[in-house]
Amino acid sequence: MISISIAVPVYNEEGNIAPLHKEIKDVCEANNYTYEIIFVDDGSTDKTEEIARGLRPLKYVKLRRNFGQTATMDAGIRLAKYDYIITMDGDRQNDPADIPNLIDHAIKHDLDIVSGWRKTRKDSAAKKIFSRCANLLRGIIVKDGIHDSGCSLKLYKKECFDEIILYGEMHRFIPALCIIKGFTVGEIVVNHRPRVAGVTKYNYKRAFKGFIDMISLWFWGKFASRPLHLFGFLGILALVLAFAAGITSIVIFALQGRINNTAWPILTTVFLIAGLQMFTFGLLSDMMSKIYRETTKDKSYVIKEIVENGETVDEETNTASK
Repeated sequence: MISISIAVPVYNEEGNIAPLHKEIKDVCEANNYTYEIIFVDDGSTDKTEEIARGLRPLKYVKLRRNFGQTATMDAGIRLAKYDYIITMDGDRQNDPADIPNLIDHAIKHDLDIVSGWRKTRKDSAAKKIFSRCANLLRGIIVKDGIHDSGCSLKLYKKECFDEIILYGEMHRFIPALCIIKGFTVGEIVVNHRPRVAGVTKYNYKRAFKGFIDMISLWFWGKFASRPLHLFGFLGILALVLAFAAGITSIVIFALQGRINNTAWPILTTVFLIAGLQMFTFGLLSDMMSKIYRETTKDKSYVIKEIVENGETVDEETNTASK
């Protein structure tokens, strides 16, 4: 008997959640899965909550405000109770009919993670171009072997999240984070459907945050256990530049007899120190943030209420109150 938890972040998806819930339910029952459906509401302002509270079976999780897709996905993952966790978007562009294919591929190849690949996208031309550029850049920096990291339709073994805390826009890079931890990752082509209701939540701000998180992930994967390799290289580079600047100053002094009419030594020193300090402190701060989150288990969101099949669920015990 296969047991799965389907975690779906939703935000202002009043036109999508009911038909999506039915599709998920039909697929699970047709394949005789033991299942739970988790909708995590990221502070919707439309009728999403009203509609969700009437769906059965459903664990509805409402966050106190809009925390972002990564926090919303993390909330659903933490509340999942079954062996396999399926994540997907709430806009119905991911097809629940692909869930059995993800499970079969994971079992057949003994994989911890199976990522969906939207090989034929049903998005606007601008979004397709931007996504391909982002995937190309991600392939160069992160190198996780995934064609379409932005696809939310993925399967994970529950144990993948025992040591991983999500924040920022890190939901796109979960396979890369898991690879760092030693988990195995596969990929299959999945169906991608056009959006028929609601509006896209993707914008340039999320893209920028995703790029920053990509740099952070690159650093974490390569230098988290050996930061001296990076900072040592920067230190040597700084010494080389300082030496070159000193030689330049000496040459100018030898030729002109004075160096008080040039800002070259001062500018070199100022920019070198400022640049190294800002970059180094940024990376160290990122490491400290990760250490803090992983040791304290602090989350970047607060759950207001959990409702399962009309009954309030205690967050600590994950059981319905009588």
